Amino acid sequence: MEPCSCDTFVALPPSTIDNRIIFGKNSDRLCNEVQEVVYFPAGVHNLGEQLKCTYIEIEQVPETYAVVISRPAWLWGAEMGANEHGVCIGNEAVWGREEVCNEEALLGMDLVRLGLERADTAEKALNVIVDLLEKYGQGGNCTEGSMEFSYHNSFLIADRNEAWILETAGKYWAAEKVQEGVRNISNQLSITTKIDQEHPNLRSYAKQQGWWDGKKEFDFAGTYSYLDTTTMLTSSGRYCEGYKLLNKHKGSITFETMMEILRDKPSGINMEGGFLTTASMVSILPRDSSSPCIHFFTGTPDPERSVFKPFIFVPHISQLLDTCSPTFELEDPVKKKAHCKPDRRHPLYLEHQKALEATDNNKEKAKAMLDNMRKLEKELFKEMESVLQNKHLDVDKIVNLFSQCAKDEIRIYKSNISS
Repeated sequence: MEPCSCDTFVALPPSTIDNRIIFGKNSDRLCNEVQEVVYFPAGVHNLGEQLKCTYIEIEQVPETYAVVISRPAWLWGAEMGANEHGVCIGNEAVWGREEVCNEEALLGMDLVRLGLERADTAEKALNVIVDLLEKYGQGGNCTEGSMEFSYHNSFLIADRNEAWILETAGKYWAAEKVQEGVRNISNQLSITTKIDQEHPNLRSYAKQQGWWDGKKEFDFAGTYSYLDTTTMLTSSGRYCEGYKLLNKHKGSITFETMMEILRDKPSGINMEGGFLTTASMVSILPRDSSSPCIHFFTGTPDPERSVFKPFIFVPHISQLLDTCSPTFELEDPVKKKAHCKPDRRHPLYLEHQKALEATDNNKEKAKAMLDNMRKLEKELFKEMESVLQNKHLDVDKIVNLFSQCAKDEIRIYKSNISS
């Protein structure tokens, strides 16, 4: 199964304004899968400690950084997220000539979280991921339940200074450094001849398999997939559509521009159907280290009908209870193959779902609710812009920032249902 899903974007100066890097991702997953937004504080770990990821155990490191992640509620890893040092990562499912391994190993989503927990720069996160890939491999079912869905992964990794594209085929990989302009990834390999780092056997393995003759210029996507890379930016498809949307706004991209791109339905970026956009994220990474990084998450499906809520790392963050799914301690959900999945809906997801159902056949009510959602967003955006301009944080307020925004959003939904 090779569905089309997920798009990740980055814009760097001079394509953005105010000397900021803007990161964004739509996570497109099965329509009935719940995605939660959760925070994990920094940790110190014992020597020799083992870490249980989604399927396998790996060696824990002495110290891990605080992270906020958006993840399918049944697994350990993350579809996208950020850490306390301003590193952001999003991944994509990709396929190519190298066969996908169904054996349980590290999921690409596990690698996203591990990169965030273990690296304080984008390049270090890249190194963490490729080292783990070499040691433990990637593989396993990427859905909960009986449907089998496995893939290789590509990653977009950004920090305050630069971004990296990392694309994999089994244990082989290539990486491209991005220092200015715009870049996006979708469900295809996209690194061609600009390769800044690579697996030491990347080219010899391609020659051995008969994919490359060793004479013509090495093109990673052209060699490891079936793509005609000469038409990659002109053919139809979400990778090309995303590229066009980024370039349309080049020179004036803001975090609100990125949200507009993620909400775009005609391009297919905001997906509908059996696979749909189940959660979205946008981050502001100022190059000025005296300004905080701000990370916006929806925690609900369809960014067009969701609220982007801000999160800023400060000490003693309140747990994000309204976007945290129920846990089921008496089961091992990733092993269970039952037809009946546990109800993983968190409070925000439940109220969002109820509100959308209540307005499905009432355009006037739907518009009124959406107007209130956009009003809340505008107030939040204005407040966050003020934080960035003034470089002043009211830490007592920021501790509860995301949680309070989720409560305000729930209040809109409840008010809409009762009216």
